[in-house]
Amino acid sequence: MNLAFFRLPNGQAWIGEGPFAEAAVPPEGAAFYINDFSLSDAKPWKIPARLVPINDAEQLGSYHTSNEQPVINWERPANEWFKMAFRRIRRDVLSQKLRKMVPVLTQHGTLQSGDMRSLLTRICNAPTGLWSYAWLQDEASFLGATPELLMRIQGRHLETMALAGTAKPNGAVSFIHDTKEIEEHEIVAGFLDETLRSLGTIIRTPREASEAAGLTHFRTDISVELATDASANDLVKLLHPTPAVGCLPRDETARAKLAEYRQQLNVPAFFGAPFGFKMEQTFHCVVAIRGVGWTGNEVTLPSGCGIVGGSAFDHEWRELRLKREAVARLLGI
Repeated sequence: MNLAFFRLPNGQAWIGEGPFAEAAVPPEGAAFYINDFSLSDAKPWKIPARLVPINDAEQLGSYHTSNEQPVINWERPANEWFKMAFRRIRRDVLSQKLRKMVPVLTQHGTLQSGDMRSLLTRICNAPTGLWSYAWLQDEASFLGATPELLMRIQGRHLETMALAGTAKPNGAVSFIHDTKEIEEHEIVAGFLDETLRSLGTIIRTPREASEAAGLTHFRTDISVELATDASANDLVKLLHPTPAVGCLPRDETARAKLAEYRQQLNVPAFFGAPFGFKMEQTFHCVVAIRGVGWTGNEVTLPSGCGIVGGSAFDHEWRELRLKREAVARLLGI
């Protein structure tokens, strides 16, 4: 059975059962917004045949064939291609062709036993503060639990966040003074501020350290009262990809280069893409990071890092590993 799943940080969750109808614009009723990173799907609104509120993770047992936890044989990630991308991006940053770009490293594995769909229970039980998402299809699937909200829209009220900069929780004291991490975060926060300011009145919170699923990040919350009505599709295109998962500037040249690096590094199309759920007059849309994808027995675990002027390869390589380890702990894989 084809399925979609979405859980809010407060624990409210829904599962959509297929077959799914598709629409180019938001329908009147409940629907999931599922697209790839390049927003290539002209009909991203997936309307379930049946929507089921999930009050307990045990309800999800009927949606997978086995409770056996997946056992995955992971390959050691090679750094040659990523190191080449890092050097080229940093060169462009230092020559001021770019302010920031986010390359992605993907670790590959082979499923040895167990049912990947059983991970629905893990993401349903994810810690508070995370949004959980899943798109389970016969041909290819992905799921995860992300700390990053792209937007929440209620009427003309829009909320978003800048979430960038990463450290272990026990390194939080030095983290809050790290100039590279501050620069990386402020690039994202500044982009959101500047982009949304033209749409209405902005409220921006001070930068603060925030822990999510075993990692510490900088976080700035931003909200705006929209001066006029705006479609969810237009707002997704306006904000995605933020520099937290994309690049700055977001001109045609930089975005083409970003797409080229993602292709060279074989990044799964779901990673960093918007994933949303619309219920009544509220649209929740998150950034699909901290997750895994699979096709048959082939499993992928991607992680990204922001390259700015102060970036160093060893530091970024370590950050990529920390993010993958956080996902592996959360999912028990």
